[in-house]
Amino acid sequence: MPDRLIDAVAKVAAEAGRIAMASFGGGYNRWEKEPGHPVCDVDLAVDAMVRARLREIDPEAGWLSEETVDNAERLMGVRTWVVDPIDGTRDYLRGRPGWAVSIALVEGGNVVLGVLDAPVRGERWSAVRGHGATRNGVALRAGGRTELVGARTPAEALPRADRELTMVERPNSIALRIAMVAADEADLVATLRWGHEWDIAAAALIAQEAGAVVTDGFGDPLRYNSTKGEAFGCIAAVPGIHAAAVAHLGPRATAAVAR
Repeated sequence: MPDRLIDAVAKVAAEAGRIAMASFGGGYNRWEKEPGHPVCDVDLAVDAMVRARLREIDPEAGWLSEETVDNAERLMGVRTWVVDPIDGTRDYLRGRPGWAVSIALVEGGNVVLGVLDAPVRGERWSAVRGHGATRNGVALRAGGRTELVGARTPAEALPRADRELTMVERPNSIALRIAMVAADEADLVATLRWGHEWDIAAAALIAQEAGAVVTDGFGDPLRYNSTKGEAFGCIAAVPGIHAAAVAHLGPRATAAVAR
């Protein structure tokens, strides 16, 4: 059953990627949901298609998506789909490759299945809880770094407090950045703000199944399908530096929550 389910969901994600690619580079309408949060009609088209296809796969599962008005009915069910139809919309709109379709299935507060489809990059990521993670069919394993100094983190610039880290490529999609930890292309990804579950759910499972540690901004376990569908921060790191990263970022996390 896990193989059949992940294959079915991966096909939906691939179809979503093809729809998005048809308009990649132009030919869509765009606007801002609120200042600094762009969206385009492709987001909405992909969202509608994915919802219809996933409903066919599991009609009883609830729905939580960036492009759909939330409904509290999802809290009453056993399972919930958590979806970002285009994670990294800014890169999509700029004609850059750093975006992906993100689909996760949550059960009992835990992600049990996660898929990312990044068609411009030619990458298909997937994970089933307890069964490992793959990219393009190849098993993934997070790195073995044990020192925070020199740790690779996706960034375009680093604040002075983080100059001990090493910058690597930074796709706009937070999901792809977290997946980089799973693929041993990064050692640490951290956000210290309130964020939505659909941004991280699928990628978090992929990273965890590759051996990484993924928590909220304080180092506590993440729980999904929460009342607001939000969590404070996300720290995804190789196991040897996660505790050090939490300690390093702790004062900033506390200050951010206090604001």
